[in-house]
Amino acid sequence: MNVEVTPLPGIGVRKDFATRAGRRIGVVTQRDGKIELIVSKSDDPDACLASLPLSADEAGALANLLGAPQLVAQLTEEHRELPGIHTRQLPIAEDGLFDGRTLGDTAMRTRTGVSVVAVARAGQVHPSPTPDFTFTAGDLLVAVGTSEGLDAAAKILKQG
Repeated sequence: MNVEVTPLPGIGVRKDFATRAGRRIGVVTQRDGKIELIVSKSDDPDACLASLPLSADEAGALANLLGAPQLVAQLTEEHRELPGIHTRQLPIAEDGLFDGRTLGDTAMRTRTGVSVVAVARAGQVHPSPTPDFTFTAGDLLVAVGTSEGLDAAAKILKQG
């Protein structure tokens, strides 16, 4: 996928790409930190057909919605030939037990045999988090293990 980066003098930067459907989808990050999701014509990226302003939290949530499933799908494909190994997304809930606490506080690996291989947060993927990695509400953990272990890990995140 070819992402084009276009400086917008006095405004910020536009990053966009062409879809198979003949549109361009992109993000304009303004100098003042404002973020805008845009849809443009494929032959004229300056001809904006739709725009949607996003807060930083909204942009991060959208990135997690789009990015974490892709990572899970890739890991699932890689584990396809390993019977009994599964990949799942596990959320850190707002006001949940582990919002503001570390991966080590969960004792997840010891208690369930499940490994957290990445954490998606605000559009960024943090691979191989260490036990001192601190969770934030809205994080999506990408975990690998048995079905039973993943069920137990989800229960830990909800109930402790």
